[in-house]
Amino acid sequence: MKVKRHLLLVATLAAATPASGQQAAPAGVPATIGARSAASIPDFSGIWRHGNLPWFIPPASGPGPVTNLSREKGTGVSDYSSLVGDYKNPILQPWAADVVRKKGELSLAGVVYPNPANTCWPEPVPFLFKHGAMQMLQLADQTVMLFNENHEVRHVRMNEPHPAKLTPSWHGDAVGHYEGDSLVIDTRGVRTDRPHAMVDLFGTPYTDKLHVVERYRLVDYAEAKDAMQRGSRENRRAGGPYNPNYEDKYLRVNFTIEDTGAFTTPWTAIMIYLRDYNEWPEVACAEGRFAFHHNQGDALPQAKNPDF
Repeated sequence: MKVKRHLLLVATLAAATPASGQQAAPAGVPATIGARSAASIPDFSGIWRHGNLPWFIPPASGPGPVTNLSREKGTGVSDYSSLVGDYKNPILQPWAADVVRKKGELSLAGVVYPNPANTCWPEPVPFLFKHGAMQMLQLADQTVMLFNENHEVRHVRMNEPHPAKLTPSWHGDAVGHYEGDSLVIDTRGVRTDRPHAMVDLFGTPYTDKLHVVERYRLVDYAEAKDAMQRGSRENRRAGGPYNPNYEDKYLRVNFTIEDTGAFTTPWTAIMIYLRDYNEWPEVACAEGRFAFHHNQGDALPQAKNPDF
């Protein structure tokens, strides 16, 4: 079944959006911060797809994400069927390194250990970017991000500060603003009292001190190619190599991730998205009822009473 609800949501939100776009700052925010004409705002609208498994591209230099010690024979890229995180990555505090090491041992033993995606739990930021595609809706007071699996929706409040007292939530409190041609999103307050509190598929843990900053920019191939080449060497490409005939803009996302409770230093990662002009099929998560996790039952969300 093709998703039609996204189109309805776009239409509904667009109807509530001033024709001039994000042009007025919310109450309590200086006008110099929020005032932007529609013409000056970069257009991130539409569907974007990255196609990397896993998803982070390491930086050219400096501290970067945990990567896979298991590599495919022949290509040398990350073996997506054997997720063995590099627990010796110096970004990891000893206790976090031990968590990653134990997850890798499970994977090497043939155990598909549970994570937010395969157990149908809401996915924390930045694990959320595991989704192969997303759609961005730029509204006057918020940016909405729709992800192509499990009906995940992320709301980013524009031109507002974080509240003085944060209430932790599944995706955290995300606030955004524009800096020149970039959309900058700052996220804090991601819930930790949940199953599978991890930032990636290697089980890398986080704490209540997690802080994620994302910078979104539209770039040409010349500015995207170095990261794309690194990504092609590191990650398996789910849909095959990048399209050599692609002529549109690329969406580059630079991540800076820090957590003084889990990491020794802030680290960075990159993602490169291409516009996706294909129809968007619905992908829903289903409860694993047949010992998916090596005959180990897990805390899968279940309704006590049927919805209908």
